[in-house]
Amino acid sequence: MGITFWKVLFVHFTTISGFSCCSRNDVNSEWDPNIPAIAKYFTTKGRYEEVNPYLIEDILAVNRSVLQPPSAQCRQIHLTAIIRHGTRYPTSKNVKKMQKLYELVKSSASGKESWLREIQTQWTMWYTEDMDGRLVQKGVSDHKHLAVRLSKLFPSLISEEKLRGGFIQFITSSKHRCVNSTLSFKAGLTELWAITDKEFDHSVNDALMRFFDQCTRFVEEVDNNPSALSEMDKFKQGPEMRRVQQKIADRLNVSYIKITDDMAEAAFYLCAYEFAIKTVNSPWCRLFDEVDAQVMEYANDLKQFWKRGYGYDINSKSSCILFHDVFSRLDKAANASKSGQQVTEAVTVQIGHAETLLPLLTLLGFFEDSDALTSTNYATQTQRSFRTSHMLPYAANLVLVLYDCGGGDLRLQPLLNEKPVTFPGLTDQRASIPLYEDVREHYRELLQGCDFEAECQLFKSPAEV
Repeated sequence: MGITFWKVLFVHFTTISGFSCCSRNDVNSEWDPNIPAIAKYFTTKGRYEEVNPYLIEDILAVNRSVLQPPSAQCRQIHLTAIIRHGTRYPTSKNVKKMQKLYELVKSSASGKESWLREIQTQWTMWYTEDMDGRLVQKGVSDHKHLAVRLSKLFPSLISEEKLRGGFIQFITSSKHRCVNSTLSFKAGLTELWAITDKEFDHSVNDALMRFFDQCTRFVEEVDNNPSALSEMDKFKQGPEMRRVQQKIADRLNVSYIKITDDMAEAAFYLCAYEFAIKTVNSPWCRLFDEVDAQVMEYANDLKQFWKRGYGYDINSKSSCILFHDVFSRLDKAANASKSGQQVTEAVTVQIGHAETLLPLLTLLGFFEDSDALTSTNYATQTQRSFRTSHMLPYAANLVLVLYDCGGGDLRLQPLLNEKPVTFPGLTDQRASIPLYEDVREHYRELLQGCDFEAECQLFKSPAEV
């Protein structure tokens, strides 16, 4: 039984095993030298294909077997998709760090290893500050392919008829990488159906897709507050991170003092960007083994946990406006269907950022561990569910599908990155698709409260605390 058999078996297993976000069994790198062995630890800089490895074989593959409706008479009536932009260039801030590392390696590193010689003699620093987070060609493909796969999964909702009829709405953040992702998603559909006679609008809505910028309390208490990330800072100065830096210094044969935590991060990002953008297993990846990559992953997870996740209550509450928007769309579709009317908004595609998705996932209760991530509990967090490598690759998406099963039986199915998930804390779920009323009941307190304006006031009155 050769490698091909095991590849087929693995792909088959991943497609039938339901939601396996936290599996460590991604073995693609074992037979593909183009995939870095550490690719599954790239956090928010990771490829979507690492989360769904079967896409490496066929980028348009869909897994219909996990999307069976609750019963034969159920029909899909509405879909809301909240999607992160596709693969992008590094930000100017990260480019500066990379340039600094590259100059150090060029001028000071020594050794006979072929990968080091390759960096010093063949690799050129091609990232420039003006790239600043713009969408790359791979990011265009990410969204075109996602659009086609979602149309294959939900053909009655994402259809040419619905698109032409104006039943599909597109909303985006104003950032160029999001606007271009939106254009790419639309192009995926128009090319699929060979539509050349019509263009389809999108609206820019930063209040929804960049709510974090407009939440004063979040901006002041977390985003612009250096002490908010103290756990990450302490971890970066701690023994695990120091060991990674020393190992990098040893591999480059430079003094320990020259490799800062910024340098280590730059090297990790160089490996990640070269792979995500160009599908290249870069020589920069040789600066890390799997243990190092796990430490680097944890450092970034600490950042996301304290800045966008469960670290502070305001992180998730800043997404109240998006939370209410989602449920108002679902309510509208549910009410129209119950009264026998046509659902006028069959599909809403909303494209934003990792910083859009993570607070909302947190508000909904996904990926919450029993203990907070801190600078001192790395060793006990190896099995944590809060792992951005699995939650938030480029083009990460939360899809909510509303079914009408007749007789007022409405059901809601959540999917994350095209895999069914279950609403945390919601029990007795038939085929992971609970009654919509049960979902509303589960989130009743948030639906009745969670007021964006009140939560985001900088100074709350004593009565509100």
